[in-house]
Amino acid sequence: MLSKKAKYAITALVFIAKHQEEQPISVSKIAEAQNIPLKFLESILTELKNARILNSKKGKYGGYSLNGAPESIDMARVMRLLDGAISLLPCVSFNFYERCEECIDERTCGIRQVAMEIRDETLKRLQAATLADIVAREDRLQQ
Repeated sequence: MLSKKAKYAITALVFIAKHQEEQPISVSKIAEAQNIPLKFLESILTELKNARILNSKKGKYGGYSLNGAPESIDMARVMRLLDGAISLLPCVSFNFYERCEECIDERTCGIRQVAMEIRDETLKRLQAATLADIVAREDRLQQ
């Protein structure tokens, strides 16, 4: 399940992508427009900045802007940053692998095989889903 933190991050990124002509965009403007708690959003945007997904500018006219085109920011990257592993089981995770305590033989585990297929499909779809795709979908839905 997508955490509230990851959902807020994606919501904020989409807002920033939709308002590129106004960048940098202040945290307070994003928080107010998207109904996200300000302090929580500040923390999330700092993580996104540290991961080089966002740029920041300090000062009176400061705020955040995308560090790259909306087409280059995919949901897998954002979700991993904020929620960790995408896979259902730790034994099939690319970045957060851990052997399952109760597993006798990973090589012959049917549950693991199914989880790997689900991970592969999920990852493929999340990597293909970019900020640009979400913006385009929202634009189509609003028409």
